[in-house]
Amino acid sequence: MKENSKHESVLRSWVIISLLLVLILAKGFFAFAVVGDLGQPGWDYGTVKDVPASSPFGEYELLPNPQHIRGADGK
Repeated sequence: MKENSKHESVLRSWVIISLLLVLILAKGFFAFAVVGDLGQPGWDYGTVKDVPASSPFGEYELLPNPQHIRGADGK
């Protein structure tokens, strides 16, 4: 009777390990199929300057004295 119980325990362990392996492989295949690399996008906005003051999208009024120095007219 103990021999049969040991056989069932080993079989149950292998079934659990096999199910976990199938779950991991299915999850990996799902991620690969759904989130796979689609390549470069078809749109292109061109080059946009990274400096905010030079960007055509940033509209700022120019300061009369851009330097933060004490004194009249930045002197």
